[in-house]
Amino acid sequence: MYRFSLRLIFDIFTPQIIQMKNTALTKTHEALGAKMVPFAGYNMPVSYEGVNIEHETVRKGVGVFDVSHMGEFLVGGPKALDLIQKVTSNDASKLTIGKAQYSCLPNETGGIVDDLIVYKIKEEQYLLVVNASNIDKDWEHISKYNENFGADLRNISEGYSLLAIQGPKAVEAMQPLTSINLSAIKFYSFEVADFAGIEHVIISATGYTGSGGFEIYCKNEEVQQIWDKVFEAGSAYNIKPIGLAARDTLRLEMGYCLYGNDINDSTSPLEAGLGWITKFTKDFINSEALAKQKEEGVTKKLVAFELDEKGIPRHDYDIVDPNGNKIGVVTSGTMSPSMGKGIGLGYVPTELSQIGGKIHIQIRKNAVPATIVKLPFYKD
Repeated sequence: MYRFSLRLIFDIFTPQIIQMKNTALTKTHEALGAKMVPFAGYNMPVSYEGVNIEHETVRKGVGVFDVSHMGEFLVGGPKALDLIQKVTSNDASKLTIGKAQYSCLPNETGGIVDDLIVYKIKEEQYLLVVNASNIDKDWEHISKYNENFGADLRNISEGYSLLAIQGPKAVEAMQPLTSINLSAIKFYSFEVADFAGIEHVIISATGYTGSGGFEIYCKNEEVQQIWDKVFEAGSAYNIKPIGLAARDTLRLEMGYCLYGNDINDSTSPLEAGLGWITKFTKDFINSEALAKQKEEGVTKKLVAFELDEKGIPRHDYDIVDPNGNKIGVVTSGTMSPSMGKGIGLGYVPTELSQIGGKIHIQIRKNAVPATIVKLPFYKD
């Protein structure tokens, strides 16, 4: 929740040169009484009933996020895979039609341009889904390298909407809306099928919550019908709209990185614990330097911690050792609604990163003790 406040303040005190964009569902959110805030250039719903209620809805039932601010690029043609292999860290050659892959865009100096999901739609056609705040930056970065490949690259972000229907009841609640068997779609797989009376919708078993469910990609002019039918079908399951604040607490309980907080242009994927999506079986941007870093070892690591006492860790709070010396900063932190304790992520020196190790979080005048733990924080 705190990071939204910071970004809202930034937007307030930044000259309003850029007009805030709306998603196709903005009026629907306003009619539902959502608290709307500027986020990544869009008017977005941060909450409806409150973060704890919405968080619990997704953990135990089913909730719906409008995340249509996310960016979508289509990459096609004979050189599509070659381009993707060059600009992403994971090995996209392993993808088959109907499969998706988490990856990142390394930069030339050891950091990360963005993290993203790569979908293989059909032979010689891929969909890249990127963070809303990085759409322009990612487009320029990929386009620069595409000059050497000549793939068909299209930014379709403005024309498409994205709904995340998340929670353990999602499959059961949404099954009446499609002719395909939703329970047969495995994690990080997808189908292009009918949904809520609309043909050719991408139904993807992905999400940012750790509680299962689907992400639905459709055209802007189709999303209102889908939204309405989703809530009609889910009414027996107490389905609710969910805002970005709960999305943040849900993803943090799983230890999922947030771009701009836990990863950025100066953090390497190896430091961030993303070695599993960094494949040195191919040549990609800065792969030689990252391979050397892997061989020599990183000097800092992103760790997860739980507070041993009452308190709420926040973004940019100092991490200190028992003597009060600063050893890092909190990149993400919150009070876990599921666990009832303060949790967070932050970078510390590698020698202080062991599971079970003790650190302190400087919360105002108090250095609150914390324990480094293994992710995820939340285990169903």
